Amino acid sequence: MVLRRLAVAGVALAATLQAAVLSLAPTAAAASQAGLLSHPAGTATAALDRASSSGPALSSGRALSSGRATSVEGPAARPRAAEAPDIDVAKVQAHLTELNAIATRNGGTRKSGGQGYRDSVAYAKAKLQAAGYTVTEQPCTSGCATGAGPNLIAEWPQGDATKVYMFGSHLDSVGAGPGINDNGSGSAALLETALTLAQQHPAMAARVRFAWWTDEEQGLNGSDFYVNSLSAAERSKIKAYYNFDMIASLNGGYFVNHLTSAAAQPMKAYWDSLGLQPEENTEGAGRSDDYSFERAGIPTSGYAMGAGARKTSAQAAKWGGTANRAYDSCYHQSCDTTDNINSTGLNRSVDGIAATLWKLAVADTTPANDFSLNAGPATGSVDPGASATSTVSTATTSGSAQTVALSASGAPAGVTVSFSPASVTSGGSSTMTLATTSGAAPGTYPLTVTGTGSVTHTAQYTLTIKGAGGCTAQQLLANGGFENGTTPWTGDTAAIGAHAGQSAHSGSRFAWLGGYGSTATESLNQSVTVPAGCGKATLTYWLHIDTDETDRVAYDTFKVKVGSATLATLSNTAASSGYTQRTLDLTPYIGQRITLTFTATEDSSLQTSFVIDDATLQTG
Repeated sequence: MVLRRLAVAGVALAATLQAAVLSLAPTAAAASQAGLLSHPAGTATAALDRASSSGPALSSGRALSSGRATSVEGPAARPRAAEAPDIDVAKVQAHLTELNAIATRNGGTRKSGGQGYRDSVAYAKAKLQAAGYTVTEQPCTSGCATGAGPNLIAEWPQGDATKVYMFGSHLDSVGAGPGINDNGSGSAALLETALTLAQQHPAMAARVRFAWWTDEEQGLNGSDFYVNSLSAAERSKIKAYYNFDMIASLNGGYFVNHLTSAAAQPMKAYWDSLGLQPEENTEGAGRSDDYSFERAGIPTSGYAMGAGARKTSAQAAKWGGTANRAYDSCYHQSCDTTDNINSTGLNRSVDGIAATLWKLAVADTTPANDFSLNAGPATGSVDPGASATSTVSTATTSGSAQTVALSASGAPAGVTVSFSPASVTSGGSSTMTLATTSGAAPGTYPLTVTGTGSVTHTAQYTLTIKGAGGCTAQQLLANGGFENGTTPWTGDTAAIGAHAGQSAHSGSRFAWLGGYGSTATESLNQSVTVPAGCGKATLTYWLHIDTDETDRVAYDTFKVKVGSATLATLSNTAASSGYTQRTLDLTPYIGQRITLTFTATEDSSLQTSFVIDDATLQTG
């Protein structure tokens, strides 16, 4: 768990942000009193710990400040969603032993910028690849500490690719110790859950994606980078993110992030089935990686057993342990080794993770084989005699992979469509080439791309054949200098004006997005038709960014979108003393009706202003 700067009182912060916190748990002596020590397999307690659950949540933020006012099939006898496996806690502890040994070989630490972290990534990656996961190392190229190692992302290649549940933990430790509870416990629990899922091979209703984050201890940097790298479409696929940070604290309690949220209910249900009476995780609100997802509007939850906060008398009476003593007395210290692990709490946590995963993502019945089909780009514009290409992509959305034959219809005379290859296994892609003759008639033609397997799916592609003299160069945006009121801009049009505190690039009026110094989002939109027959379309605008942020971290962002596609993202890190001209190529949108959107998003403190003026969309 990271020590993140928070200047708002804890109670107010929790109330305002629906507080979600970091991992917490119980002492060895206390655990013994409360019956929390590791139980042998096959006992009544072990059977009880196999109950089911699931959920998402977490919150908190930086201090508020004033600013601007206002594809493998499973066996036939697979587990069902209600039959989540009992994860072997001994195997989880074996991973912890290896993480501890890695730290020992690397100066007693697994900090994100050191070899201990990179060795931890290599250890987990090798096991996940061998189990059949699609594994990616994602370098953190901005916002992370110098030398920080990569995020490790592993996706099980089964289930509906449009419905993703993520389970994550930070893999790095502080520099002062090996980080076996913080956060080897969450990392090892997820690793063994992932390996068990692969070994069981159940039929999947949704995708499961595991993540091990870098540089959490330096400010949630790895998860921030991952979330900020996602397109709007990819973010929308993530239905919930579950975080596990310190789930084996010796004197810990049983805490669930966003306890009363819909997303948290499967996780709470599992611990409720054990009679644990979990509480809201308020200690670490905004201090672990779920906060990165929460700020992006993705539901979050997770388990925690406690960090440096002290157990209350009421909690000691309920869970055992020692009142007025830290949940983890070795928090961020060299003594956070394998001797600092509550095996019973770890067992209850990892079984709850498995129960949640099975409930959310495992199918109750074996799904039919199905796939998705997309063409990208979905438009092309060529001169007669020239060619355009598009990539036709497929993905297995349920069941197992299948052969998909590709074809296209709707092409006019003088246009031929070919695919290389002509058929793919779902999950693969093909290059579609649209070749025109010199006699092809100018115009815009909608084509239908068809994929045929056990079922049939289609995707749309629009081809524009340009004609000689068919384009009249023109500027399409109306009132791009904001001098003529607000029309035809829509959205947060109060941002348009001659506001005190900022100045125009030219004239007297401009659009001022952001600048509040508190959580806020503002957008301006304008819809235009980019005429067919032109060879180029270029968006140009002038942008001034000023900020009170001092960190070189992208806290506040400015995005330019066409429809749902993000074409550019800037942040407080690009602040400068004056206006800068920005240019974007909108040629792919020729022949289309588009909605152009400028959006500014601020976090909870330290204003950043994004001031726009003299926007044009020029064709030629």
